[in-house]
Amino acid sequence: MKRAVFLDRDGVINRAITRDGLPFPPMSLADFEVLPGIPEACVKLKAAGFLLVVATNQPDVGRGIVPRELVEAMHTEMQKVIALDGIEICFHPGRSASDCDCRKPKPGMLLRAAAALNIDLAQSWMVGDRWRDVDCGHAAGCRTIFIDRGYMEELKQKPDFSARHLGEAADIILAQSKH
Repeated sequence: MKRAVFLDRDGVINRAITRDGLPFPPMSLADFEVLPGIPEACVKLKAAGFLLVVATNQPDVGRGIVPRELVEAMHTEMQKVIALDGIEICFHPGRSASDCDCRKPKPGMLLRAAAALNIDLAQSWMVGDRWRDVDCGHAAGCRTIFIDRGYMEELKQKPDFSARHLGEAADIILAQSKH
């Protein structure tokens, strides 16, 4: 079985738009900006044998605010700079308007990727910038790293580690995986 690093998208890979202390996804392709250091961090993880899988909630599609084609265009741009092994997306609207198994904090996206790519979840990591990411990683049986962006929301479960950005998270993963 393979090891993977599951990555949230907005706030981990690309710059989230912050309003009133909370993060939001970019609303246009022009606003989609991969954060500095992301390609380099991903190259280090891939070189160590980790699969890279993005797991992202995109409820604005389900709410009719953003067209699915825009999200897919952003993912095309993301894949130009990061060699991903998979992208799992929950388009459901959330806010109790959907009863799916894939919307984080539920682990459905990670479980689906694990089945498709033969991933050992116990040897894998979930990296995210919100409580939903940490809870999702725990629910799937992964170790978790919280990227602390200073949002105005509290974690519900304690992550295994915290980092300031994906480069620091990659260093933690590589150091912990040597044991």
